[in-house]
Amino acid sequence: MKIGVIGSGIVGQTLAAGFLKYNHEVMVGTRNVAKLEEWQSQHENAHLGSFADASNFGELIVLAAKGSAAINALELAGENNLKEKTIMDATNPLADAAPENGVLKFFTNLDKSLMETLQEKFPQAHFVKAFSCIGAPFMVNPDFGAQKPAMFICGNNSEAKSEASKIIDKFGFSVEDMGNVEAARAIEPLCILWCIPGLTQNNWQHAFALLKK
Repeated sequence: MKIGVIGSGIVGQTLAAGFLKYNHEVMVGTRNVAKLEEWQSQHENAHLGSFADASNFGELIVLAAKGSAAINALELAGENNLKEKTIMDATNPLADAAPENGVLKFFTNLDKSLMETLQEKFPQAHFVKAFSCIGAPFMVNPDFGAQKPAMFICGNNSEAKSEASKIIDKFGFSVEDMGNVEAARAIEPLCILWCIPGLTQNNWQHAFALLKK
């Protein structure tokens, strides 16, 4: 499959490398190609381009931009390039404000998630929340012993969720489907919870799991 990654920070780089690991064709969209010269030297099969190049290239899209820049990044990617495509949305609505006792601040509230806003802005795309509740070092085949970490997803399109789930499973997670787009109101704040031990104790070596009977 051809994968277009919108965003060239650590999350975009990590997920792009994960797709390359499994022999997908990958193009990373960036505002500054020069920023990725060193990364590309270590991932020679990767393509680089603009956001529009990456979204046009990809059969599946990964949105790995900063939350506050997500709408603009998708606008630059081009609405026509996103139509009917699965967009794995790894963004979180992090505010620029400093955390309070390790608790990050969001620019959204619990009545409306960032992904709901993105889905409204780009109604013909199929957003699936994914990779938003774990740090970049653990996004591809993390080793937590016998326990698979959970990846909480949601979205309105069942085919898109199925497509995303196959990737998430291959990347080493137990897929936990929380339902339609409104569930992102609960999934996005897991980023806050995940970061608290890191910000207060410098402990970033953890993931979520969902126990079932």
